[in-house]
Amino acid sequence: MPILLEHTELRAWIRLTLEPALGAGRIHRLLSVFSLPHNIYTASTSSLARYLDPGLVARLRKAPTADVLQTIEDTIRWLDHPQHHLLTLADPLYPATLLQLEDSPPVLYAHGQLPVLTRPMLAIVGARSATPEGERNAHDFAEYLARHGWCVVSGLAAGIDGAAHRGALAAGPGKGGTLAILGTGIDRVYPASHRALAHEIAEQGLMLSEFPLGTQGLKYHFPRRNRLVAALGQGVLVVEAATRSGSLITARLAGELGREVFAIPGSIHSPLSKGCHTLIRQGAKLVESGQDILEELSQTSLSGIPAASSSRADTPASTSQTLTQTGASDSSANTSSLPAADTAPNPDTEVLLRALGYEPKNIDALQAHTQWPLDHLISQLTLLEVRGLLSRLPDGRYQRR
Repeated sequence: MPILLEHTELRAWIRLTLEPALGAGRIHRLLSVFSLPHNIYTASTSSLARYLDPGLVARLRKAPTADVLQTIEDTIRWLDHPQHHLLTLADPLYPATLLQLEDSPPVLYAHGQLPVLTRPMLAIVGARSATPEGERNAHDFAEYLARHGWCVVSGLAAGIDGAAHRGALAAGPGKGGTLAILGTGIDRVYPASHRALAHEIAEQGLMLSEFPLGTQGLKYHFPRRNRLVAALGQGVLVVEAATRSGSLITARLAGELGREVFAIPGSIHSPLSKGCHTLIRQGAKLVESGQDILEELSQTSLSGIPAASSSRADTPASTSQTLTQTGASDSSANTSSLPAADTAPNPDTEVLLRALGYEPKNIDALQAHTQWPLDHLISQLTLLEVRGLLSRLPDGRYQRR
């Protein structure tokens, strides 16, 4: 279960996601300095002015607007449902793989079964206007992977995405399941024709969104969704894609993050095969069956996080080296103009590092060792994680780097 936050802190986390002018990059920097969102909103003007321009400082120092307050209240009511969850950067269930993104979402809205997040993951993406053969391939690959314990990640779009989700669900309960990443608020479904599918996913899998409740599916939201799809798993399988498609962007983002990239070949005469063939020429692994994928991934870690080195003797180069950069990072994450965070020794840091030792520990063990209040422990863990001094493992435990 996710950490239960006090109402004050919960409201501050929600409000932080409703500050579009900040962007995830600045939010990360502020959290590294002030530890928790509530501390950001109670910080003095002079403290905030060290890291933000005057306009943003004034915005944070003001009381929230009526619209923001209403959204916060709506979100708290939404969280009353037992299948509705809010995962913050400080939550042990927050996917560790997303922390590799410079603009990892400060908060994730979740609907469904949270244990899905503990399983190894692989993304399946492809064309919205897929061929029947492409949809059949996506379904069959997803079902095979799910039967072998892999969670299938996709974006709930028409075509290949929908077929992949259905295939994973066809493997049955208790298998790998499926994870849908939304380009809308978690309370909306796009396309509307996938409402029934979204309901099935919530019952047997999980849906995630970084967008506040009520957010509509705008064009620029979907590339942001795709970066999460690329980051969450150990690899991405592209089933069908044209030469200019969001699926290729997702695959290239995955390659840049060190993930494995797989592609299914097709007819040289089909426009929807050209994108896959391009990826294969650039170093993606050609696959003809789900077994091909599992054999390739068996050479890396199975924890949902790629092995430190992905180079192998039987491949000419790492996919992450051969796939081209897309420059798809969030421009708001650029914080190079901000002053460096304070580097003075923090006694709590030493206490927590001693408590961690060099073996993975869960939050209960750390609290028993430090005797700190839970909110203070979470803030210190978040601070060390942002500074790169510890890692959060897929099972929710923490380990010193």
